[in-house]
Formats: sequence, structure tokens, C-alpha cells
Amino acid sequence: MSGTAGTAICLLRCDLRAHDNQVLHWAQHNADFVIPLYCFDPRHYLGTHCYRLPKTGPHRLRFLLESVKDLRETLKKKGSTLVVRKGKPEDVVCDLITQLGSVTAVVFHEEATQEELDVEKGLCQVCRQHGVKIQTFWGSTLYHRDDLPFRPIDRLPDVYTHFRKGLESGAKVRPTLRMAAQLKPLAPGLEEGSIPTMEDFGQKVTYNNPLAIVTCAVKNLVASYKETRNGLVGMDYSTKFAPWLALGCISPRYIYEQIQKYERERTANESTYWVLFELLWRDYFRFVALKYGRRIFSLREGKTGVPFVDANMRELSATGFMSNRGRQNVASFLTKDLGLDWRMGAEWFEYLLVDYDVCSNYGNWLYSAGIGNDPRENRKFNMIKQGLDYDGNGDYVRLWVPELQGIKGADIHTPWALSSAALSQAGVTLGETYPQPVVTAPEWSRHIHQRPRAGHYIWTKPSRRITESVRLEKSSEIIESNLSPNITISTECHIQSFFKQLQEW
Repeated sequence: MSGTAGTAICLLRCDLRAHDNQVLHWAQHNADFVIPLYCFDPRHYLGTHCYRLPKTGPHRLRFLLESVKDLRETLKKKGSTLVVRKGKPEDVVCDLITQLGSVTAVVFHEEATQEELDVEKGLCQVCRQHGVKIQTFWGSTLYHRDDLPFRPIDRLPDVYTHFRKGLESGAKVRPTLRMAAQLKPLAPGLEEGSIPTMEDFGQKVTYNNPLAIVTCAVKNLVASYKETRNGLVGMDYSTKFAPWLALGCISPRYIYEQIQKYERERTANESTYWVLFELLWRDYFRFVALKYGRRIFSLREGKTGVPFVDANMRELSATGFMSNRGRQNVASFLTKDLGLDWRMGAEWFEYLLVDYDVCSNYGNWLYSAGIGNDPRENRKFNMIKQGLDYDGNGDYVRLWVPELQGIKGADIHTPWALSSAALSQAGVTLGETYPQPVVTAPEWSRHIHQRPRAGHYIWTKPSRRITESVRLEKSSEIIESNLSPNITISTECHIQSFFKQLQEW
């Protein structure tokens, strides 16, 4: 025991386990009373941002409820229990601090994405107000964040293979933590609270035991994982680890140690390695979220770090309008450069466009995604070339992205390519006043530091109506028009085919 006696609240989120849990481990050694706490956050049961689908469906909810129940039973065997509350974690923690009067620390594992980070920010504010210590750890990945050979995190490779090879040659997996057989008790007088039911969330399960097949399947499947991982029917394929990893019911380091033991005692082959290979993919996506932060959700906010795209998205958000040229480029960027679902863009446009027309909107997005009426499946716009062609002096970007106003001429389209001195003179700090690009396509480099070509349209003022006639751009053999703000589905576009595709979707 170090420090004065007190009570530690251990907020558990996606770490619902009693083994290899640094939050519980730290509290056990630094407090007289330990409160393992899980909050059913009402924000997790609202609609998603784009599609307004329930964030938590019935199957995952049932698995979560069973995991919470299982953890409570495990902790009771260790002389403790899991305190359960319904409410926002920051509000619940604030109430407990006030109620108990003995809380000296709030402990939790850090997360990587914005909504979770917002919760952490709220917790920090509550603890500062009450003079309570905040203690955080990183514990969701196989390789610890601090052990990556890519530091700081913005040096993380954007290609998985480079990431994997870097870890396999230059990093080690930390050993699992040895947990105490008995845990410190709850603070006196604190009730554990009841675990809610499916009905409390207005949901029901359509069959009795959705986990029966999964539970039976976690057998000796590691040795044949590579050969069976793409199976579809039956019990004897895949490891079935994913649900438990997602909620933190099992530690990736524990899986690693068990595979190492399995290889020593039984066999090591491509399949045992392939399980670790997939765990590395899981790590990679979490570290990518750390690297890019809100930028992985940045298109709708106009903060992609690609000025021509950002200007168009900000104009849409502010006015409900976007030019035909802008719509084509934004759609291409989302579907081809970011590789995201075209329906996300279509729904965002439906939400904001003043001139929303179901046929034009969905027809354009189908077209851009390469699954509509476009005869060329791999059509892709070059964001830098398009910016130079249609906003050569950068005036349009300056109007909607004022933080880049200090950059002169066409250089505004590629701020990441400027020297630190040039950025400093323009009053721009990448990553602070304006984002780094979330992605850079290889073909963009051909147009960096180029001047706009003569004869191409240069944007002038937002009040001036664009009346450029239809022209044929020989370099890409695309017929383009700025006569109207969107493309109208015509007979030539095979409208019957379009509606057939829309119905299938």
C-alpha cells in the first residue's frame, strides 16, 4: 500500500475482465477500498450519426449483459463485486464521489476514439472539481502503445505490412499481470445495483441462447485457424474470440501467452501464427484511430486536411449548397480515396442539401461509387488536379477555409507540401490550426507546386453564377458540366436500371 488510505473507483468500459487488468491491479495496491464500476451509458443506445440505427442491437446487448453478470460473479469469488449503474459515467462518478466522501482516485483504461475520449475529458473535469486523482492506463492492445517502434504516434505507417514488420522485428509483448486472489472490498454502505434486462432497453432476443454455438465452438480451433477461418456454417471454424475481445472480457496478451504455450507443448504452424497476425490487425486499427483522432470522422466536418474537399464540405454545411464540381469531387474522395460506404455520403447530402432530389442525389452517389450508370468502373478524380483546374488561385478555398488564408496562390491546395518556414509565415501549423491530410493519393504528387493551366476555369466570387458550357476534358475523357448544381438522371442514364439498383440496396 502506498499513500494514504482511501477509495479508488475503477471505471470499466471495454475491459470487462478480472485477469490482466491494470486498472484493478493498480487500485488493489493503492487504496483500502476498491469500487469496480460499470455504467450503462444511455448514449450507447441512441441512434447512429448517419443512419440513425440503434447503436447497440439485441445480440450485442445480450452479450454485454451476460458479460457484466459473469464479471460480477467472478469478482464476488474474489471478495468484491461489480457496481452497476445506469447513466453517463462522468455523472455516476460525480455522484459516487459526493456520496462516499472518501474517493481518492478514479482509474480507467484509455480509449482511442472521440466519444470515449469525451467521456474521459468529462471524468477529468469532475475529478479536478473534487480534488480527486485521475490514474489512467493503456490496456486494450496486444502491443503496448509505449512499446511501438513508431513514436510519436504520427509516425505510425499507413500500410499494415510496414506496421506488422516493424513490430515483429522491433517490439515485445508485455507479460500479463499477476492479479491478487482476493480483492479489496467495496466502500462501506455502497450497494452494488441491479443489472438491467433486455426489456429495460426496449429490446428482446428472437431466440433463447445466441451464444450457445459460440461457446461450444471455442475448442481446439487455433491449430487449424488459417484453413478454416473463412468458413460460414457450423462450429468448427474461426476462433470465436472476437466478441470477448471487443468487450475486453479476454486480454489479447492472455491469448498471446496461451498460443505461445500451445506452440511449445503441442504444435506451431501457420495457423497459430495467423491468429497473432489477426490480433495485430486489431492493434493496427486502434493505433490508426489514435493517430488520426477525429480525422477518421472528418469528411462531414470539412476537416480532412485536403483543402478543396474541406471547402466544399464546409460550404454544404453552412449553406445547403454544393456545386456540381464539388459534388463529384467529394463523392470520389469518400468512395475512392477513403474507401468508405457511398451511402454515408448520400445520407449526409440528403440531410443538408436545399436542392435535395432523391433521383439526382442517389444517382450521383451510385455513379461515383462505380455501381451505378457509369461505364467506367474505376473512375477517380485527382483532388489536387481538380483544385488547380477549377480554383487555380485558391480563392474558393480561402473563402471556406479561412485558416489557410495566409497561403498565397495555388499552394493553398497542398499545405502539407510547404516548408515549415512557408507555413509559419502563413500562420499555419499543421495538426493544430489545420489538419494533416487523412490520406494522400500517390497521383497527387504529380501536381504539387504546379500552377493552374491556361484555359481552365478559375473561381472568382461566390455571387457570380457559373455559366461554363459543357466541355470535354481530353485528359480523362469525362464529359463535365457546371450548368446545374447536380446531375439529372436522364433517359440516357437508364433510369430503370438505377431504380432497380436502388431497390436492391
